Amino acid sequence: MIEVRNLEVCDSLFNQVIAEIRDVEIQQDRMRFRRNLERVGEIMAYEISKTLDYETKEVVTPLGVKEVRVLQEQPVLATILRAGLPFHQGMLNMFDRADNAFIAAYRKYDKDDDSEIRVEYFSSPDLDGRVLVICDPLLATGESLVKTIEGLLGDFTEPKHIHIAVAVASSDGLEHVCRTMSRRPVTIWVGSVDDELTARAYVVPGLGDAGDLAFGAKHS
Repeated sequence: MIEVRNLEVCDSLFNQVIAEIRDVEIQQDRMRFRRNLERVGEIMAYEISKTLDYETKEVVTPLGVKEVRVLQEQPVLATILRAGLPFHQGMLNMFDRADNAFIAAYRKYDKDDDSEIRVEYFSSPDLDGRVLVICDPLLATGESLVKTIEGLLGDFTEPKHIHIAVAVASSDGLEHVCRTMSRRPVTIWVGSVDDELTARAYVVPGLGDAGDLAFGAKHS
């Protein structure tokens, strides 16, 4: 039930945006980095919109009436704080009447350099029977994403469909999400896929720490 759509396989302006969020020189302009993540969200929202359900509606113009096709229902947009905020804003620019969910999750390292994913905060509307769109700039191991989805849904909530949108993903992370989410209706939208994942869960070549690049370095 998992489908992966890799947008980099077709030449388009989207690939230019992905190139810019990776570029170490362009990354020095924090505002431009955030705007590029917004652009990724806007383009992916447009692509996702093609898969949603529509209905016919009459629109009254100054000169007459026109039948148009519009969304039956806005999706729920979810993001993982803080790196996902500009990406989420891009989605919200397109799905401008959507409900929203926010999750706080992070990787915690101990003195032996072992790590675990901690999820500490959820704010979400009812997701039962809704289309859920989760956006996150980087998919590394996939563990935080899976824990986020499990935390949002619990034991009984069944979304109509889950769309996962990521700018850059590791191949290992994609495999992990596909394996663990195989029983749910899921589509993964990815801007680019990298093959290397380091022992500390860094995607290589990746794009660096999206949260730091967007908002400044954090105190560890």
